[in-house]
Amino acid sequence: MTSTQRTFLFMPESAYGPTNNCIGIGDELLKRGHRVVFAAESSWKGKLAALGFEEDLVDLAPSDPDAPEEDAGAFWKDYIRQVSPEFAKPTAEQLETVTRPIWEELIAGAQYSEPQLKDIIERTRPDVIIEDNVLTFPALTTAGVPFVRIVSCNPLEVPGDGIAPVFSGLPATDAAAHAAFRAEYDRTHRELWSSFDVWVQQQGTPPLPDLEFAHPGDLNLYVYPEVLDYTEERPLDASWQRLESSVRRTDAAPEIPEDLLASGRPLIYFSLGSLGSADVALMRRVIAALDGGDYSVIVSKGPLHDELELPEGMWGAEFLPQTRIVPLVDLVITHGGNNTVTESLHFGKPMLVLPLFWDQYDNAQRVHEKGFGRRIDTYGFAPEELREAVDAVLADSALRDRVASAGERIRSGSGIVRAADLIEGLAR
Repeated sequence: MTSTQRTFLFMPESAYGPTNNCIGIGDELLKRGHRVVFAAESSWKGKLAALGFEEDLVDLAPSDPDAPEEDAGAFWKDYIRQVSPEFAKPTAEQLETVTRPIWEELIAGAQYSEPQLKDIIERTRPDVIIEDNVLTFPALTTAGVPFVRIVSCNPLEVPGDGIAPVFSGLPATDAAAHAAFRAEYDRTHRELWSSFDVWVQQQGTPPLPDLEFAHPGDLNLYVYPEVLDYTEERPLDASWQRLESSVRRTDAAPEIPEDLLASGRPLIYFSLGSLGSADVALMRRVIAALDGGDYSVIVSKGPLHDELELPEGMWGAEFLPQTRIVPLVDLVITHGGNNTVTESLHFGKPMLVLPLFWDQYDNAQRVHEKGFGRRIDTYGFAPEELREAVDAVLADSALRDRVASAGERIRSGSGIVRAADLIEGLAR
């Protein structure tokens, strides 16, 4: 318990990954006696207050007073459901049909919420502002108090020579492909970035770094274990601090059927995340491919859970407390979201990664090339290929030992405590 209470204002992106990351750090600050306020998107109403935080919420788009109450993160779930047919395209083609439209939605949300955020800052009078998002919200960076940027996506978000471009999923050493992807990113994003740069400067910020949508903070934190990191190829300056992991301690224990845990068979956790699980056809393909294997499967069914039937040997629910389940399993099958990748390594679990969009391809490639699992062709795999990959990873004792050893090192890094220490230090 600290002797001086400070106020910390968090604004996470309206998705489960960034919000859960901020929940973990905010919970640590709460335990130290501080006041923690969340300026989250309005569909999170009640979810954060239940954890002990203050809520001062924002709308990212005009609200319909007659619409039913939305689920947390519904803004992005609905959007991703609309664009998911594009996920089968190569990453370079997704730049125009997936990546740029996501940036356009993010920018529209930042512009719509700007006056709301100014009002929230005036009401809450924070000592430190923390943003976990991929673009600048000018009100947060111009408030006259220390600003912390958190990157809970793949750290290729911070560009540099000698590393693959973000969103590409390209091998680390393919320099020619890197250059071609960067040229296509420039072609598809230069005009959008330029207009956003003009707008943020009109709100009082400095110019944005070239083709980047976010300013650096007074302190910059990124969540990525050293065993996967790119710092040997692209060192970062002292303002950047790595968190080996950021695993919240607020999840309740799951009620997993006892016969599943007592079966004596390997246990697999399958999740495409809160957004990816809206692709029901893909969820069904993976479930069908796993059916009949000599293992049990826990399935995070997602928002369209009522459209999924699970065969014998599988159990699941719409939402599952991931940080309480991953320690119990032998293998994680994931979309490659940054939280799931870092949490899997935190608990020393190998992965099969089926990326869909955004930085998931980068995480899949990094897990694969660093030898902590396999990257799977999400829309091109044959059922027997997926089963073979599952069997191979479960039988690879050397891989499992290597990942378990990495997990021990990652857990010793106490990422949430370290993040709270660094953020707390800015308020002194």
